[in-house]
Amino acid sequence: MDEEDPIGWARNLFLTADDQPIYLDGNSLGMLPRRSLERVDRLLRHDWGRGLVRSWDTWMDLPAVVGDLVGTELLGAAPGQTVISDATTVNLYKLASAALDARPGRSVIVSDSANFPTDRYLLEGLAQARGMALTLVDFPEVEGPSPELLAPHLNAETALVSLSHVDYRSGAMADMMAINEVIHRSGALGLWDLCHSAGAVPVELDRTGSDLAAGCTYKYLNAGPGSPAFLYVRRELQRSLRQPIWGWFGQVDQFAMGPGFNPVEGMARFQSGSPNVVGIALVQEGARLLAEIGIHRIRAKSIRLTSLLVDRFREWLAPLGFALLTPTDPERRGSQICLGHPYAQGICRALIEEGSVIADFRPPDRLRLGLAAPTTRFVDVHDAAWRIKEVTESGAFQFRGDRAVGIS
Repeated sequence: MDEEDPIGWARNLFLTADDQPIYLDGNSLGMLPRRSLERVDRLLRHDWGRGLVRSWDTWMDLPAVVGDLVGTELLGAAPGQTVISDATTVNLYKLASAALDARPGRSVIVSDSANFPTDRYLLEGLAQARGMALTLVDFPEVEGPSPELLAPHLNAETALVSLSHVDYRSGAMADMMAINEVIHRSGALGLWDLCHSAGAVPVELDRTGSDLAAGCTYKYLNAGPGSPAFLYVRRELQRSLRQPIWGWFGQVDQFAMGPGFNPVEGMARFQSGSPNVVGIALVQEGARLLAEIGIHRIRAKSIRLTSLLVDRFREWLAPLGFALLTPTDPERRGSQICLGHPYAQGICRALIEEGSVIADFRPPDRLRLGLAAPTTRFVDVHDAAWRIKEVTESGAFQFRGDRAVGIS
């Protein structure tokens, strides 16, 4: 399968070592592109080191230029609707707050009770500050949100619905178009968290009629730890939305240093302070690399990778007490597999500490395996499943109370 992989060459574009563990945590932090090292060195030595403040002539445009690159190549968004700015939490807050202001008289926010914590926390804070109600819907854990289960919770009081496109635990992928239609029938606005889908699966924000979206770049976009996030606002909504963090990078004629805030037209109004130039440059390199590979080819390999892991689960791991907590239909899942096991934490630690597989644990008993298609080989999936089998059978972990601790 590796020999026949049409994007197998892409792995050579990343910094790897022959003796490194099998890396199946790309859904937490992507690997380092080799060209990013060159870009940062050039930016620091030439742009900053020699150009000094003059380099702002090109740096000023980076949020919009890189935003359009991410939007057009990875998010299905026409130019002028995506910008790179701040962190995901800040961007979600900006968009959620602006959406609530755009729906005066409505008093309910709706989300998923199993949504990523930062999403739930900031929505809870907004609801409390505004005297609104937050409805958290209990969707099936493995299958995630669906339009049929969401619809009964929406009505004329609903102002905003905020969901994740790909669930951070199970990897379940929501039907964005069908859910958008249900949201819009109620008159509410929709806000999508794309952290676990951007760069891993084709996202069609324009085609699906999405209103708002935000997501990180340090996972599948391989832009590095703490890299700045992106946000998307449908063109028709941009003029009517005013985000709450007014800063000089969203101001008309910012260097006039005027006395009052007057937001610029377009996506620049969703910026606040000075952009993270180094971080955005790394986003640009990661997005360029994915565009070169092709998001649809990435998705095709991702489906084959996750399907191979499901096959090995059924053959080797199900008999050892593992449960598949990811949709069985490959079209309904992102680029990760979630396995449940009572001792998942100890197994995960044992794998990491013996230096064979870097995976990820999520409470209470979930082993997450992120299969980033540009960097994950089919042999990696096969060998990782075998190592999970060996560690589990050997009991290479011990338990102290309810806390599992891996040992060598």
